[in-house]
Amino acid sequence: MLKVIISGGGTGGHIFPAIAIANALKEKYNQVEILFVGAEGKMEMEKVPAAGYKIVGLNISGLQRKSILKNISFPFKLFTSVRKSKALIREFKPNVVVGVGGFASGPLLYAATKMGIPALIQEQNSYPGITNKFLAKKAKRICVAYDGMEKYFPKEKIILTGNPVRQDIKNLAGKKERGLEFFGLDASKKTVLVIGGSLGARSINEAIKNCLPEFEKKNIQLIWQTGKPFKAIAEKAVDDYAGSVIRVHDFISKMDYAYAVADVVVSRAGASSVSELCVVDKAAILVPYPLAAEDHQTSNAQALVTHHAAILIKDAEVGEKLSNTLFDLLANDEKRMKLEENILKLAFRDAAEVIASEVASIANSN
Repeated sequence: MLKVIISGGGTGGHIFPAIAIANALKEKYNQVEILFVGAEGKMEMEKVPAAGYKIVGLNISGLQRKSILKNISFPFKLFTSVRKSKALIREFKPNVVVGVGGFASGPLLYAATKMGIPALIQEQNSYPGITNKFLAKKAKRICVAYDGMEKYFPKEKIILTGNPVRQDIKNLAGKKERGLEFFGLDASKKTVLVIGGSLGARSINEAIKNCLPEFEKKNIQLIWQTGKPFKAIAEKAVDDYAGSVIRVHDFISKMDYAYAVADVVVSRAGASSVSELCVVDKAAILVPYPLAAEDHQTSNAQALVTHHAAILIKDAEVGEKLSNTLFDLLANDEKRMKLEENILKLAFRDAAEVIASEVASIANSN
């Protein structure tokens, strides 16, 4: 029996790759038992059970860059999370632990390596965080999504796998028609998909709100994932454009349908979003979140821009630049096709399966 703990979460960008790895392990190996470890109160505590897996929560949060006072409880949370992780490991007896990033990943992998359990790190970004740099010293394998990661990790431990993506978006063949019906769209009109991450993106949302007159004027359809905090504002703004086809969602569950119908995608540059855009080969305008740790979203976006595979707009400039950039791209079929062609070259379609094989290899060699 192969027993694996997968730890991490916080956002969909960590959770969905983790679930993809778990699904690949179940498909490849008949005898496998998987336990997830996440952070109490975070999205994984809902999404992981919905995917059919058991999850245990740690009372852990990240360091707050804006408020030193909020960090007073951090050492206690870290200590108790490491202690609980050790208890979980003793009880579950995993052959391997996998860290996908997020608050819970650090204490769980630290505890595991201290107890002699081999660890695999799945580093999603082109610029790793402090925790993964620290854990890399003890990890057996580090699966990365970008070239050049030997700047941060021991070269002999690195394997280039790409980031796992949700199974349902790997093949969009035949889904455009279903997507048009699902969202109530017109096949003869172009469609923009806006995804500001699972929690929404205020700057992108404000810029899109200001673009609504252009959507109406140019007869462009919009699927707008706002996140919960901005949904009511977006719905109120859309009321003034009743003749336009604008679909407002706080969260889109059928992302395969959304990708299938989109001509252009406006998105943050989280690792999971970037990897999905590569797999679905969509022309993308990326607006990196400027306060992400070590500004890793800008690094992620720049990795695509270097290959002429996406357009980057700085967060501080999205309000003034998004409208012209977006509608110029929609009007330029040749440029869109070139972006689609280049982004597809960067796709890793079997990342979850490769990582699952690495997990089993570590277990066997141990």
